[in-house]
Amino acid sequence: MDATEETLNDPAIRAYLHRLVGDEGLNLLERFPREGEHSDEDLAAKTGINLNSVRHTLYTLYERRLAEYHRIKNNETGWLTYLWQLRIDHTYDAIRDDMTVVFEKLSRREKYEEENDFYICKDCQILFTFPHAMNSDFTCPECKKPLGHFDNDMLLRSLKFRIEAIKKSLGHA
Repeated sequence: MDATEETLNDPAIRAYLHRLVGDEGLNLLERFPREGEHSDEDLAAKTGINLNSVRHTLYTLYERRLAEYHRIKNNETGWLTYLWQLRIDHTYDAIRDDMTVVFEKLSRREKYEEENDFYICKDCQILFTFPHAMNSDFTCPECKKPLGHFDNDMLLRSLKFRIEAIKKSLGHA
């Protein structure tokens, strides 16, 4: 079993890649020739996968540094041919980068939730921060009913739990 096949057999990595490229993308990864570089047209012909799907998958992988290419120019026609190869060995780096982005977003959301007091319209389910609620005299601008205080403690606990789990996974704990 080669490194790519071993990586693709890991359920967590497979789920990550599936989220990135979907069923057809995973199919391409499984059938991607292990040796050498290949044009998108060759990959489509060898795998039977639609050329647009092959290109979409390759560009998506390229954005995460999981595929790379180099260009060859045909001097007679001026056409460029892109030759691709997989870099599945960068999967852990891509996952770490994505987790870092999620960590930063969750941390910003945690700060927002901690710094604000919220009010909600029980009928319309519209949430307001304290300044917005105060500007509308604690009345829903949609239905004109009074706003009630919204307790976000459960959300904050959930955010903190997820942030700590990501910290631990990233080695920041």
